[in-house]
Amino acid sequence: MARPSKCRRICMEPAYDSFAPDGIPSGEEVVLSLDEYEAIRLIDLEKKTHVECAAQMNVARSTVSDIYETAREKIADSIVNGKVLLIAGGNYVLCDGGPAGACGRKCCRVAGAGGAGMQQIRGKADDQMRIAVTYDNGEIFQHFGHTEQFKLYDVEDGRVVDSQVVDTNGQGHGALGGFLAQAGADVLICGGIGGGAQAAMAEAGIKLFGGASGSADEAVQAYLAGDLNYDPEVRCSHHGHDHGHGCGHHGGQHENGNGCGHHDGQHHCHEDKHGCSGK
Repeated sequence: MARPSKCRRICMEPAYDSFAPDGIPSGEEVVLSLDEYEAIRLIDLEKKTHVECAAQMNVARSTVSDIYETAREKIADSIVNGKVLLIAGGNYVLCDGGPAGACGRKCCRVAGAGGAGMQQIRGKADDQMRIAVTYDNGEIFQHFGHTEQFKLYDVEDGRVVDSQVVDTNGQGHGALGGFLAQAGADVLICGGIGGGAQAAMAEAGIKLFGGASGSADEAVQAYLAGDLNYDPEVRCSHHGHDHGHGCGHHGGQHENGNGCGHHDGQHHCHEDKHGCSGK
């Protein structure tokens, strides 16, 4: 049996999750995983050596070299052949901001004077489902990548037993997928959402119900009743570089249940094909 690959530690998820050629695109896409993105960021932008990059990502130097070469090939393929570049998925765990991360940055996930951190989000029981809704003054906020708050609803036996409003701390499109995964969300109800963010939801095992509007509380009750009005083909009108990624859940029927293994609010590894694996 093959040994499972080790999660690659990344500082944070990207604020920009897709890039498209200016001109006539080829119609094809290249997907750069978040661990590949991190290797490019550390080596090409921050000018770290492969050894330094390996230490920060908590993997072997040879692993970093392999990740880096694959990432450069994908970027070259996008640039030369006019393919849309999406940044999503991968085998990674977000840095917890502690000294072991050694990234030298103030992590937005650590609670502090700047606002609520991930540590302040209440956990959920193993037998509960958590629904996240983009939130603004009681309503469903219509642009996923710009939402400043989510309202989280914990559901047990088909009814809401707890809810909380949490701040995103200004995180952008790409980072919000990891934020929701760490918050333990199983379902996302939102307005418009970009293709890269949709791919991130699918990678995290979070069922997506986009194109919803109106009261957040009423939308959750409608979801639980099986008659939520949503659009499986929704695209964010403010996210002009959406290309081809469908909604994580298609069709008008309600599907109750967790899309991923249970989350406990801690830092999980996001791994291709396996949803959520161990810490």
